[in-house]
Amino acid sequence: MTRMRRKAIVALFLFTLFIFGTMMGLRTLKPSDGFSDLAPGMDFTGERSDRKRPDGRDALASPGQFRSGGSDTKVVFTKSDRDSSIFYDVHIFYYLWYGSPSMDNQYIHWDHPLVPHWDPKIAASHAQGRHTPPEDIASSFYPELGPYSSRDPKVLESHMAQIEAAASGVLVLSWYPPGVADDHGEPTEDLVPAVMDAAQRHSIKVAFHIQPYKGRTDQSMHDNIKYIIDKYGNHGAFYRFRTTTGQVLPLFYVYDSYLTPPESWTELLTAKGSQSIRGTPYDGVFVALVVEERHKHDILASGFDGMYTYFASNGFSFGSSHQNWKAIKEFCDANNLLFIPSVGPGYVDTAVRPWNNHNTRNRVNGRYYETSLQAALSVRPEIVTITSFNQWHEGTQIERAVPKKTMAGLYLDYLPNQADHYLQLTRQWAETFNKEKDKWLM
Repeated sequence: MTRMRRKAIVALFLFTLFIFGTMMGLRTLKPSDGFSDLAPGMDFTGERSDRKRPDGRDALASPGQFRSGGSDTKVVFTKSDRDSSIFYDVHIFYYLWYGSPSMDNQYIHWDHPLVPHWDPKIAASHAQGRHTPPEDIASSFYPELGPYSSRDPKVLESHMAQIEAAASGVLVLSWYPPGVADDHGEPTEDLVPAVMDAAQRHSIKVAFHIQPYKGRTDQSMHDNIKYIIDKYGNHGAFYRFRTTTGQVLPLFYVYDSYLTPPESWTELLTAKGSQSIRGTPYDGVFVALVVEERHKHDILASGFDGMYTYFASNGFSFGSSHQNWKAIKEFCDANNLLFIPSVGPGYVDTAVRPWNNHNTRNRVNGRYYETSLQAALSVRPEIVTITSFNQWHEGTQIERAVPKKTMAGLYLDYLPNQADHYLQLTRQWAETFNKEKDKWLM
């Protein structure tokens, strides 16, 4: 009896040890090994495929798989000095609005004012004024390059190298017409040729993200599209997208498209419109911003070719909420539209909107980013957009950042990871995305 009891105790001990070891093993899984609790209810489609084609190109999708997408957005380049691939179905938002005294005689955007809340009572309880670079900048993180100028050729070259390292093949350039700028910046259209040239040196393509400048109408948009295509359409870095009908057209993102009513957009984006670009040398693929649920129907009625979500704060809007992406994708598939989800590494804009803590999304050492990427891949998109390379005001950047402590305070950083942590994560997920697409297209 004593011997049997002893055996039972030993067996119970070994079983307990086995359970403990299993649980500890599960705790060490990386976020990419399975969905984290940041995105409940998402289900990942399929296993990863390591299949490679000798030509390095995507097969064309059938219309039933990607309604607007049978595209050649993926191209792999192998560099002679090292193996390096970039993917044209990974687009990244890029900003040119930064300035510094060495290049611009002043700081631009790094000194962004604190935006007051619209409720005077709430505004009164938060800091006011503007930032004073270089120690105090309008960001919760601090760039490795310091508060730089977008006009600095060395900065531009560094940015292109970082984007190439992240395997993002298309830079989506925040664009204003000549002589026009955002409320806190200076005109930057004259910098576009340098961006195009730098991008081409790194095999990167450039698409345009048209901003909601004052007085933007269907007529002014017609003029903008004509200007962009006439000036940059023959440049080697100018991005074009192949549709299922075989057309190869420029792709334009239109920020805050909902500010213009659908009936005005139809004048530009439908064949019978008074400003129509359809079937002309200025035709393109036009992608609208979906924020509220009703915008889906407005975008369809307007004549747009697709929709994107932009915001990196999960839950901030209908469009940016991961849980809604499946339904949005189904709507797009049913109406021959592209759905382009936008993912980001986190969100914190309290350096410019000190009252907006409730929309902060912590990076969790890259876990938030990976969860967002998993959510995007689960709906099998043709293109994924990254918000952003360098929107420092909103803390969505994947650009290299460094720890920094000043008299103004302590900046957030990427520790315990290196400065290029989010560039490397983007590359890993770009490769995963394209392996998954290979399987979807089989």
